[in-house]
Amino acid sequence: MAATLNIDLLKRLCETPGVPGHEERVRSLIEEEVEGLFDHVEVDPMGSLLCRRDADSKNAPKVMLLCHMDEIGFLVSHITKEGFLYVQPVGGFDPRNLFSRRVLVCTNDGDYRGVMNPGGKPIHISSPEDRKKVPEVSDFFIDTGLGEAAHDKIRIGDFVVMDEPLMEIGDKIVSKALDNRIACWLGIEAIRGLTKKQGRKAEIHVAFTCQEEVGLRGARTASYAIRPDIGLGIDVTLACDTPGVPDKDKTTEQGKGFGLHVRDSSFIADKVLVQTIEDLAVKKKIPYQRTMLAAGGQDGAAAQQAAAGAKAVGITVGTRYIHTVTEMVAAEDLGAARDILVAYLKTF
Repeated sequence: MAATLNIDLLKRLCETPGVPGHEERVRSLIEEEVEGLFDHVEVDPMGSLLCRRDADSKNAPKVMLLCHMDEIGFLVSHITKEGFLYVQPVGGFDPRNLFSRRVLVCTNDGDYRGVMNPGGKPIHISSPEDRKKVPEVSDFFIDTGLGEAAHDKIRIGDFVVMDEPLMEIGDKIVSKALDNRIACWLGIEAIRGLTKKQGRKAEIHVAFTCQEEVGLRGARTASYAIRPDIGLGIDVTLACDTPGVPDKDKTTEQGKGFGLHVRDSSFIADKVLVQTIEDLAVKKKIPYQRTMLAAGGQDGAAAQQAAAGAKAVGITVGTRYIHTVTEMVAAEDLGAARDILVAYLKTF
């Protein structure tokens, strides 16, 4: 399956840095990729990239795909006199995944590689009690090797991302920022799957949104501007089909298709829309699995609640080890998500 996927595009999307409020590099990459695919492209005041494919009639329904561009990361909040950086998170991190990480500090004048570690004693001089403690995110600092020169090169508010490449292992794809560059990839590839005449009974919007990881902010403003009739929240979801997780908490299992997202703490999907997409998946023999989350949210909720409201559902890809540098998806699940989006848009 991986051979049929545009892995090069996904790699470039994942490896381009962009945290909430600092998505401009990702947005520029997407703007280049979508050239010629849409009838209108603009950047809204918050920084979301709004792309529209016109319908054949003025009274056509508006279908909106919401694909957030941002990845979890940090903003530099303090620089010590020795040049060590302290940061504040933008997005949810488990501190246990932050030990000994390579990072990229991104500034207007260039990027600087660094390493992230918590303050305290190394293993050779720490006590057993010291080693039992799990630091808070605020305990971690970044060493860029610049020393005092960091004050001349790095400013408060510059952003930091994990510095790890995408790789393929077996039939899986592993990378940082699959959450949610997968959605950006799907938003592009879904439109590429249509001919110039297909899908023209609807006005199709693909919104590459900003600041999802800090509260669906870009999706809210974009949805109010577009006022869709149907909102498709494109995102990853959990795949906890790994050791140590009870069956009831798996959410999805990799290799069993895209996730048809029914509920999370931000929205409950439209029942008729869920059934429509499920029937289409069965008809087209596209593997899928229904999915729910007890907590967390996604951009589909913003579309559902904008202005007078919209029918909404989530199309997701089950991802292991979310919010780490080892996020993992199955290639066939990613392909299934693309295929159902193309099939659905072709119904218009």
